[in-house]
Amino acid sequence: MDEKQLHQLMKMVGGGDHKPRELPPIEGDFYHLGHTLTDDQRALQLKVRTFMENEVKPLVNRYWLKGEFPFEIIPRLAELNVCGVTYEGYGCPHLPFLMEGILAMEMARVDASIATFFGVQSGLAMGSIYLLGSEAQKQEWLPRMQKLQTIGAFGLTEPEVGSGAAGGLTTTAKRQGDGWVLNGQKKWIGNATFADVIIIWAKDLDDGQVKGFLLRKDTPGLDVEKIEDKMALRIVQNGLITLRSCVVQESDRLQNANTFKDTAKVLRMTRAGVAWEAVGCARGAYESALAYTRQRKQFGRPIASFQLIQNHLVEMLSNLTAMQTMVFRLSQLQDEGKLTDEHASLAKVFCTLRTRDIVSRAREVMGGNGILLQYDVARFVADAEAIYSYEGTKEINTLIVGRSITGSSAFV
Repeated sequence: MDEKQLHQLMKMVGGGDHKPRELPPIEGDFYHLGHTLTDDQRALQLKVRTFMENEVKPLVNRYWLKGEFPFEIIPRLAELNVCGVTYEGYGCPHLPFLMEGILAMEMARVDASIATFFGVQSGLAMGSIYLLGSEAQKQEWLPRMQKLQTIGAFGLTEPEVGSGAAGGLTTTAKRQGDGWVLNGQKKWIGNATFADVIIIWAKDLDDGQVKGFLLRKDTPGLDVEKIEDKMALRIVQNGLITLRSCVVQESDRLQNANTFKDTAKVLRMTRAGVAWEAVGCARGAYESALAYTRQRKQFGRPIASFQLIQNHLVEMLSNLTAMQTMVFRLSQLQDEGKLTDEHASLAKVFCTLRTRDIVSRAREVMGGNGILLQYDVARFVADAEAIYSYEGTKEINTLIVGRSITGSSAFV
């Protein structure tokens, strides 16, 4: 059968020539969860979506390829007034945790790097001060950070200490008079190369407990080296931080951070946001792939009309919809004050795993074009790998859930 005969056969199977028809909208929210928001919440969601589509999407591939940060978007991002979205006071909006998740998803739907930058600023850095700082520290830092006039970073992970941070930190703090002397290194610290303040977690040499410190960027002995040649989240400026006898005043120690249990309060609050970022990354890949399959033609027809392509798309949508309903309920639990470590860990495990599958299928339906940045999916494929690993690996989060359901700890 030659190509002409094949084309005629396909026309017959398809019912012959049809007049152009209006296609359904490209919508990753298949169960319309966004429509359960209030009018004001929905308006804010769409406002952030418009910002990401109009101001971030046109430049993101260029900056991702160069491994640089688009600082020009910061003033416009500040105008959205979404930083510190769940906090009360200090200029923050004080909205539900559900909205924090929705906004993280909208950012990651276009670019996971910008979502990560925002998560570090609004969640990890501001959250450390909001949850564990004194009132004086909150007044000094939070209003300026909320307006993105001051940028923060969160220094927990070390070159040789990732999952074992609870008891294995090698960065040390020694009390000397009215201050503390910090020594050690931190690695993979987002925003570190341009942060005005870095939250440093260090082990107190006197009592062996983990404490938090507000390290100002001009502190003598502080050195930050940009981590180069990443394959994922290339816009995020990750740094290797070296502390050589950095002196921090007692007034810059987080006054309510006295053990790693306090540090864990911040991580528990932000881990739900990582699950939402995974959803956003997956949604961006799915919607990009769906749009591509409608436009790409082979054998005289859009490839979206082929059975095997539709199978991939429906598998992607199924996983995406399951992920969305999971994180939606997760944030509801957080708003109800019922969120536990195992709740957040299960969502992080499931969503990041399913995201890997979705971005892989998105690349597959795009064929060779799937590896080109201009189609966006290649960036989603790479960035999904970082989301899969940070803020708790799949293995560690699995053991947290396992401990909860079995009553037995399998940690070493």
